[in-house]
Amino acid sequence: MKQIWKIFARDWKSISTNWVAMILIGGLIVLPSLYAWFNIKASWDPYSQTDQLPVAVVNEDEGATIRDTEIDVGNDLVEKLKDNDSFDWQFTDRETAMDKVEYGDYYAVIVIPDNFSEKLETVISDKPEKSQVEYYVNEKINAIAPKITEKGASVIVDQITSEFISVVNGTVAELFNELGLELEKDLPDIKRFEEYIFKLEENLPEIYDLISSAYDDSKSAASIINDVQGLLPRAERVTDQSLDTIEETTNFLNDAEKRLNEVAPQVQSDLKSAQQTAEDVNSFINDVQSVDLDLSAVTQLKDGINQRTNEALEQLNTVEDLLKQVQQRQQEQQQQQTEEDPENGEENQNQQPGQEQSQEAINQALSDIGLIREGLQNVQSDAGQLDSRLKESQQEIDNTLTTLEEKSGETADRIDAFLKEYNENIEPRVLNEINQAQQTLSDARSILTEAQSTIPRIDRILGNTESNIAEGQDILEYMLNEYPYVNEKVNQMADRIRDIQGETDINEIIELLKNDPEAEESFFEEPVSLNKNALFPIENYGTGMTPFYTVLALWVGALLLVSLLATEPVHPSEYRSFEQYFGKLATFVSIGLLQTLVVTLGNLFILKVGIAESLYFVLFGFAISFVFMTIVFTLVSVLGDVGKAGAIVFLVLQISGSGGTYPVALLPEFFQNIHPFLPFSYAVDLMREAVGGIVVERVKTDVFFLSGFAALFLAIGTFLKGPLHENSRKLMKKSRESGLFH
Repeated sequence: MKQIWKIFARDWKSISTNWVAMILIGGLIVLPSLYAWFNIKASWDPYSQTDQLPVAVVNEDEGATIRDTEIDVGNDLVEKLKDNDSFDWQFTDRETAMDKVEYGDYYAVIVIPDNFSEKLETVISDKPEKSQVEYYVNEKINAIAPKITEKGASVIVDQITSEFISVVNGTVAELFNELGLELEKDLPDIKRFEEYIFKLEENLPEIYDLISSAYDDSKSAASIINDVQGLLPRAERVTDQSLDTIEETTNFLNDAEKRLNEVAPQVQSDLKSAQQTAEDVNSFINDVQSVDLDLSAVTQLKDGINQRTNEALEQLNTVEDLLKQVQQRQQEQQQQQTEEDPENGEENQNQQPGQEQSQEAINQALSDIGLIREGLQNVQSDAGQLDSRLKESQQEIDNTLTTLEEKSGETADRIDAFLKEYNENIEPRVLNEINQAQQTLSDARSILTEAQSTIPRIDRILGNTESNIAEGQDILEYMLNEYPYVNEKVNQMADRIRDIQGETDINEIIELLKNDPEAEESFFEEPVSLNKNALFPIENYGTGMTPFYTVLALWVGALLLVSLLATEPVHPSEYRSFEQYFGKLATFVSIGLLQTLVVTLGNLFILKVGIAESLYFVLFGFAISFVFMTIVFTLVSVLGDVGKAGAIVFLVLQISGSGGTYPVALLPEFFQNIHPFLPFSYAVDLMREAVGGIVVERVKTDVFFLSGFAALFLAIGTFLKGPLHENSRKLMKKSRESGLFH
């Protein structure tokens, strides 16, 4: 241990007493820091400087028309890019842009073609076409620039897409909102329609039965119409005949009324004369009743009675003949009507009530006349008995005369009553009934005349009805044939409505459709917003690269030391091999720690790198420097110039395979395989813990593997420096003899 310290103390005494050595050592201490600082500063925040990258934009869009609305997406994009400072946008024509991108003045060219808006407009057609943006990049200018400019082109496309989607979806949302409002307004009708469907489903069997029944009824109706059409000519003929009969009956009634009016005065005169005769007979009998009669007087009396009763009977016969003539005329007229239309005889009788009533009155008058005649004949008969009773006593004659007086008085009274009845009832009643019959016949004539004019219309209507029924039969037959299909579809619709009602509520659909179109448009413009939550925030790209460049600087510092400083003590023979190894290693490690102090403190205070754990950053730097210096020094101390080459090769492999610049998962398989065996892998990861924030378990893992590397190379230096040292010295001596190596 004493010898090791002796070598270490001598080295530092030489440095402190030799100003040239001091300057060189000072340069070696600072030089690795410059390597780290320059790289970190150069990569501090390159993506914030993209506004200095010239990118050309060529707008050839000619615009388009969407439903009477002019659109020019290319021009709108240019206007927005003028306010965008992501790149140094150069708006020019295609020819100029292509020339400059080929020469390298522009890193990329973005061309908006002439049909850009036109193809966007096809979104409302049956076959929408995608619009394309042409992108040209000169990739030989820089390895990173194409990736950055490509990102810029993607941003343009994303911006256009986002705005287009937001506008389209805003329009769709507006339509949905209108649809939702319409559905809400029509909700009662929709509910009613559902009820109609269910009601129709329920009543379809009954509807089928009704259609079948209607179809059968239409066949029966067609048959009935044919029968009616066959009867129309007969109805027309009967109507004509009925009009003739009514005309004849009317003429008869007119004649009867005329004749009645003509004979009425004569009837009244004859009845009055008969009444007067009866009264005269009664007066005459009364006059002779108390007189003593002889045969001649009796004969004279009998003759007087016979004369007057005969006159009364003749007058009654005259009235009776007149009434019988009227009665006979009525009977002949009725018989004629019955013979002309025997089938409608009863109907004709119902149409002439006045005729029957007038006949009843005439019959009653004839009956009354018969009774009067009988009374007069009785008077005449009793008067004839006067001759036979002349021989009888005066008393009997008086009795006979009294009887004659009573009978003549009754006859006179009966004639007077009949005359009164005739004047008050028979004649007015007959005339009234005739007038009513005339009115009835007039009404019947009007009805039959109208019926006669209606028959052609009925015939035409029946013909049309027959045609319509035939057409209706075709429709009903078609409906019957289509019923199975309609029944199936209605049932399917009803089942589907029930399924929809089970799956969702139409009110929920309406609420889903109703929305704020502006909010929907804003949503679809950026449907997903990235809410970044940095667990271990890193300020910028330079800060993120600080662990890698710091670790790299420490390895480079170790290489510079072994390249410029001697790895052997001044008098090697005075020391054993492990004393030589540890003595010089202490010198190298101490200088390496100074290099680490300069690098880490410079990052903190000169570059002002945002480091989460500053103290650990420095301490981890010391540990890494010790490990790296141990590895590099051991290689060179044991293997000489071969060890230097090995340290350089080791550096190259570690730059690519440590994951310091790119994630290990993106590296080729070879580098992924060697990654766990590289000290850089754990050193960079350990420094990242200090920069971003410490996870204790990862720190322990990194420290464990770095300690393993240090222990391994310390063991190599301890046990292999002696056996391998002579061989390495011979190789170095031989190489110097060539004059090419020092």
